[in-house]
Amino acid sequence: MTDGARSATPPGLTPREVATHCPYCALQCGMTLRADDAGVTVHPRQFPTNRGGLCQKGWTAAELLDHPERLTTPLVRDPATGELRPASWDTALDRVVAGIRAVQDDAGRDAVAVFGGGGLTNEKAYALGKFARIGLRTRHIDYNGRFCMSSAAAAGMRAFGIDRGLPFPLADLGRADTLLLVGANPAETMPPLVRWLTEQRRNGGRLIVIDPRVTATARQADLHLQPLPGTDLAVANALLHIALTEGWVDRAYVADRTTGWDAVRRGVAAWWPARAEQLSGVPVADLEATARALGTGDRVIILTARGAEQHAKGVDTVTAYVNLALALGLPGRDGSGYGCLTGQGNGQGGREHGQKADQLPGYRRIDDPVAREHVAGVWGVPADELPGPGVPAYQLLDSLGTPGGPRALLVFGSNPVVSAPRAARIEGRLRDLDLLVVADLLLSETAALADVVLPTAQWAEEDGTMTNLEGRVLRRRALRPPPPGVRTDLAIISDLAARLAGTESTDADPADADPATVRPAAVAAARFPADPAVVFAELRRASAGGAADYAGISWDRIDADDGVYWPCPTEDGPDTPRLFAEEFATPDGRARFHPVDHRPAAEEVCATYPLHFTTGRVLAQYQSGTQTRRVAALRRAAPEAFVELHPDLATRLGIDDGDPVRVTSRRGEFRAPARLSAGIRPDTVFAPFHYAGAGRANSVTNDAVDPISGMPEFKICAVRVEKA
Repeated sequence: MTDGARSATPPGLTPREVATHCPYCALQCGMTLRADDAGVTVHPRQFPTNRGGLCQKGWTAAELLDHPERLTTPLVRDPATGELRPASWDTALDRVVAGIRAVQDDAGRDAVAVFGGGGLTNEKAYALGKFARIGLRTRHIDYNGRFCMSSAAAAGMRAFGIDRGLPFPLADLGRADTLLLVGANPAETMPPLVRWLTEQRRNGGRLIVIDPRVTATARQADLHLQPLPGTDLAVANALLHIALTEGWVDRAYVADRTTGWDAVRRGVAAWWPARAEQLSGVPVADLEATARALGTGDRVIILTARGAEQHAKGVDTVTAYVNLALALGLPGRDGSGYGCLTGQGNGQGGREHGQKADQLPGYRRIDDPVAREHVAGVWGVPADELPGPGVPAYQLLDSLGTPGGPRALLVFGSNPVVSAPRAARIEGRLRDLDLLVVADLLLSETAALADVVLPTAQWAEEDGTMTNLEGRVLRRRALRPPPPGVRTDLAIISDLAARLAGTESTDADPADADPATVRPAAVAAARFPADPAVVFAELRRASAGGAADYAGISWDRIDADDGVYWPCPTEDGPDTPRLFAEEFATPDGRARFHPVDHRPAAEEVCATYPLHFTTGRVLAQYQSGTQTRRVAALRRAAPEAFVELHPDLATRLGIDDGDPVRVTSRRGEFRAPARLSAGIRPDTVFAPFHYAGAGRANSVTNDAVDPISGMPEFKICAVRVEKA
């Protein structure tokens, strides 16, 4: 490691005490787990990202390990009664394999699909992508990270030639003279990060937040811009217009390190501040103050998050802020830059090693012949046997059970019944499948629809690696083995691969198998080992030479250095805490400007649906809530969905605080109590997306997608609100 803070692993750890990381967000806070006769307890660790802090979700994470609703035996749906019944592993896996074979024999290999998750370890994400492509030989694999990071990833790739959420250590935030957060609310989504914001302001820095709501983060800002949802791109172009007019563009940097500036310069000339104010509602004075703080600071950082990205123009919106950062000469400058706040625990690593529809390990493109040859060589198959690109997550989910679409789906680490846009439609698609298999630790809303449910190990019961929002590869360590009857995802994948090859695997170590002398099942088991250390060693080889190069990262090196930043090509060479200091990851080493222009939301308000609707998270819940809604303290803190309304709007609608209300869009409706707040625009309503049933906010969200990233338009649609 060559930069950033360091902390030693706590001394004297025993098998009953282990240093690991929180199972939730991409901050991946360091913690120590201790087990005794009373159970498992969580203790914060002095790790560089959280510096001894944990949020309420982290403190209570161990409560799920022995939760009474935990799955400890496979479940198989009884065809006579339609109910899920406990079954043996042999019965459950035989049912899965028979279903896969029947579907593929009838409709081809692509009739089976795989859907992964951004919380899976690097080893599991890698194995799942490999299993889809050479175990099932299907092109249909994607994951729920498509709903999280895809717009920022696509914008980063086309501008910088590489996608790493933060191209600099997190500690840089505390040193920034100006820090601009666009659509980010870390005070609720990753609270320990707020320590860096507090440090930044204590050092005299200026914090500016762009968000349609007065969030917990916005309340800490020196300046809060409150635009109409869906107008962030117009705001960015206006900020660049002002910077250009005032002479704050770093012309030497632009000339030496970028291409495409002239087209962007001509495009933003039309975005005078008054025009942006009329469209977004952000006053000209606030736009000018923001541009001045960005243009005159020595250390300036611009960060985007889901509020700016989860739109049908999310890639262009992020690109507009990247254009602003490049024009100001920020990327690669010490203490400055553009970055994205990754959401899910392994949202970074989960998209690097093969879960995405168009990617192979190491962030290689699956349609690149050189990439295919390299990865096929590691996997021991001919390159022409690898399938081509699949389709993005929503397109995949929406095609399930339809003519020509997949008829079987395997789900690992995701709950699309709650998390997908237009969720009722996706729920219907899942019901139309011939076979739905879900591997999970709890009976999620998606698992409840499955034909087969496979109980999986939890974070404290398996080893592996995660890659946090900085691109820092970390070690997740097991405190204890899984309960009897529970298997790891890697073991499940290995077993399925062996059975699909013709017969179930033996007890022999698959790493010792000789493909020339053993049965097909053992060959399959050898290709899909259940040992995460073996999988990681193969991942290193598969990623070697790719954009996300892990070849020089070993578990021992991670242990010695509080993680290792990729790219890291050699074991004895440096890792890369900071990207872009000398060049960008493009063929000519220059960053790319791209002209982008504002366009309306995919769905605009009208007389029937006169209000803008947006979604987000609350402090005590996480993602689809499968885990956090089952933790007593978190359930008490945030027990149910709500609809946030401005008091003026509530008065017009005859709604009082706490009244049950119905929110309706062209796609569906949900119901929840009203919560009145002067911190939201009078033309906008908000709801958290963590809840199922009648309070499922994604019943109304728009399934329009970004044409580049496939990101759905979660953050804005047209609705009406009525007292229920």
